[in-house]
Amino acid sequence: MENINQNNQNVYKEVKQIAFQTRIVAFVFVIILILILAQVLGVNTHIFAGHLDGQKDSTGQTQGLMDISQFKMAAIPDGAEGEMISYGEKLIRETYKYLGPGNKLGEVYAGNHLACGSCHLDGGTKAYAAPYIGLTALFPIYSGREGRVASLEERINGCFERSMNGKKLPLDSKEMIAILSYMKHLSKDVPVGPRIEGQGFVKLTVPDRKADLAHGEQVFKAQCISCHQADGQGLVKTAGNLEDGYVYPPLWGDDSFNDGAGMARMLTAAKFIKGNMPLGASLENPILTDEEAFDVAAYINSFQRPSKANKELDYPDLSKKPKDSAYPPYADNIPQEQHKYGPFNF
Repeated sequence: MENINQNNQNVYKEVKQIAFQTRIVAFVFVIILILILAQVLGVNTHIFAGHLDGQKDSTGQTQGLMDISQFKMAAIPDGAEGEMISYGEKLIRETYKYLGPGNKLGEVYAGNHLACGSCHLDGGTKAYAAPYIGLTALFPIYSGREGRVASLEERINGCFERSMNGKKLPLDSKEMIAILSYMKHLSKDVPVGPRIEGQGFVKLTVPDRKADLAHGEQVFKAQCISCHQADGQGLVKTAGNLEDGYVYPPLWGDDSFNDGAGMARMLTAAKFIKGNMPLGASLENPILTDEEAFDVAAYINSFQRPSKANKELDYPDLSKKPKDSAYPPYADNIPQEQHKYGPFNF
C-alpha cells in the first residue's frame, strides 16, 4: 500500500511540474504573439522597455531624457535655425554684452550687468540650477505670481523684469525668438508633460527657526568671499569696465537682481545655494549644510538691492503667495519680517 501511495505522489508531482511548464510556454507564446501583432499593426512596442532615461526608437537610440545629469547637448544644426540657437546661447551666457546697459549691439533690456547664466548655470544646463532643459515641454503652465496660466515667453520676461532688473523683450523680437530657439534645442529629447529629475532646485530641510544672520555672515566669509568678494559686489571680468560683465556676479547692491526676483526669496536662494555653491557643489556632493545655506541666504538678502515696481500686483490670489515672499500684501497676519526670515512654520 505504501508503494502505491508513493507512486501516486510521484505521478502527482510530475503532472504538477508539466502543468507549470505548460503555463510558462503558453505565457511566452502569448507575449511573442502580441509583439508580432504589434509589429504588423505598426504599434510602438518599446512601451515594454521604458526606463528612467526614456524609450528607444527604431534605431535603438534612447529617446526621452528623464534625468538632466544625463544631458548631452546635441549638435547645433546648420542654417537659419542653427544661427538663432547659437544667438540664443550667446544671449544667455553674455546677456550684459548684447542687452545690458551701455551695450553697443542693440537696445537695452537688462538693467544690470548680470547674465541669465549667472543663475541658470552652465548656459542653463546644470542640474538643480534652474536649468532650461525641458521647459518647452512644460509650458504653458499655471503661475501663482501671474494668477493664470502663463507662457514661456512671459516667464522669460519675468526674469528680465526681476532678475535682470530690466524690461520685457517684445514677443516677436529676434532676441525672444533666439532664446526660445535655444531652450527648444536643449529640450528636444525631453518628453512633454512630466517634470524630469534635475529641474528646479534641490530639496531643503527648512530649519524651524528664524534665520541667524550672524551665522550667515560667518558662512559668507568662510565660503563666498573668494568669488563674490568681501563686499558682495562680485568680480568683474575687466577692471573698471562693467560692460564686460562679471566672472562672479554681485549678490546685492545696485547691479544685482531686484527685490521681486525669485532669488530675493530666501528659501529659493537657500535651495540654489545648497545645490550649487560654492562652485563644485552638487546634489550628490553638497558643501554647505541645510542650516548654513538657510542662514547665508538670509544674510545675502538682508542687504539693499533695486526695488521692483508694482510688486503689490503679484499673486492676485494671495493664498498662493509663497511664505518667504518678503513684500506685502499677505493673506495672513504674519509680520513681514517673519515672511522674510522665518520661521516658516505657518
